[in-house]
Amino acid sequence: MDTIKGTFIAFEGIDGSGKSTQVRMLDERMKKEKIYCHTTMEPTDSPIGSLIHQIMTGRIKTDNKVISALFVADRLDHLLNDVDGIVHKINEGITVITDRYYFSSYAYQSVDMPMEQVISANKQSSDILRPTVTLFIDIPPDVAIERITKNRSHQELFEERSRLIQVRERYFEAFDRLNDTEKVIIIDGDRDAQEIADDIWEVVRDSVPLRQV
Repeated sequence: MDTIKGTFIAFEGIDGSGKSTQVRMLDERMKKEKIYCHTTMEPTDSPIGSLIHQIMTGRIKTDNKVISALFVADRLDHLLNDVDGIVHKINEGITVITDRYYFSSYAYQSVDMPMEQVISANKQSSDILRPTVTLFIDIPPDVAIERITKNRSHQELFEERSRLIQVRERYFEAFDRLNDTEKVIIIDGDRDAQEIADDIWEVVRDSVPLRQV
């Protein structure tokens, strides 16, 4: 994509890592600094994303391969939607921050199928748009489970301790596999939220081109 005008920042982490809080805090900081900014998330709230949410909360049962394919479809729509797709925003010169992108698929879905297969299935998305930087909020799985249990009334499909241990391992495997093509910054997430936010802002300010209003 030779016409990219904006910046694309992806947040990643196991469930309970606090990445959604950090997305919100970075968005607030961006606006304070008068930087064009749009936040989004995956799964989206599109019809495909809504179906994924129903699967994640156990209302619909299906095979893991179906879940993987749905994430691929939701991600492509997220990128290419004419109304509010990420590519459209980027080409308007807007900084886009997403809560999860294709590294989530690499980590979560490769627990049940070969990672190479998941990466291949998402190749269209990576070919269309790679993040300017991926920020991985890293916390121990035991801390994640403690946070999830405290803050939520129900657990989703992938929020079990043994699975989160595997998912965290798969994240680092994916980072190693793709270290030549992806810029990933690992952030210690087992700290005060403001301290984490300050570190993230330092990374973003120093390494990401930002367009002010």
